[in-house]
Amino acid sequence: MKQNYQLLMERELARIAESERRPRLLLHSCCAPCSSYVLEALTRAFDIDLFYYNPNIQPREEFDRRVAELRHLVAAMPHANAMRVIVGDYDAEAFMAMCRGHEDDPEGGARCERCFRMRLGASAKLARQLASDYFTTTLTISPMKDAQLLNAIGLELGAQAGVPWLCSDFKKKNGYKRSCELSAEYGLYRQDYCGCVFSKRERDRRAAIKESSAVRDQGSPIQSSRFI
Repeated sequence: MKQNYQLLMERELARIAESERRPRLLLHSCCAPCSSYVLEALTRAFDIDLFYYNPNIQPREEFDRRVAELRHLVAAMPHANAMRVIVGDYDAEAFMAMCRGHEDDPEGGARCERCFRMRLGASAKLARQLASDYFTTTLTISPMKDAQLLNAIGLELGAQAGVPWLCSDFKKKNGYKRSCELSAEYGLYRQDYCGCVFSKRERDRRAAIKESSAVRDQGSPIQSSRFI
């Protein structure tokens, strides 16, 4: 049976609100657009360390562009409590090695689960080093990401690291819609692929199919005229 992770988060936030101490959250950030609503939702409850660890993103120019957009968002967006950006190492080689044997997996398959584990594992490790009270990720805001899987991985890694995982399903209650609104408000660059070479390949494949279909549609009247 599916868990309602949004409800679990709301219950934990209510418990935190009753405490006299403001906890520190290590928030794994996949990009600025996804982070926008998550920060809006959580900034009153936590001091936040935004951890940008995404070695899956290629090419390097795309990685750097997304870092710049995240810094722009944090500088422009009002936040109630302390917030800082921590940029993890860019290690595309380690990501590609992790994907070996899974290059042709479908989007959302085993390769994506391994990617989640890689990024959330590094987040759990840093959260432990920083003595964070919680850690979580912005990834659950995406309609394309499996919140059940992400939370299961987060809970598992949190237990191993000794840092509580903050459950979430940020796409719920119009969270994804709000992130789109905030992206427009702050003029954020919204990428059109997940970030890895495999999602870029799939994007390019769909674009080629769409372009080919459009060419056929444009040519069909001429083709049929030959038979008139």
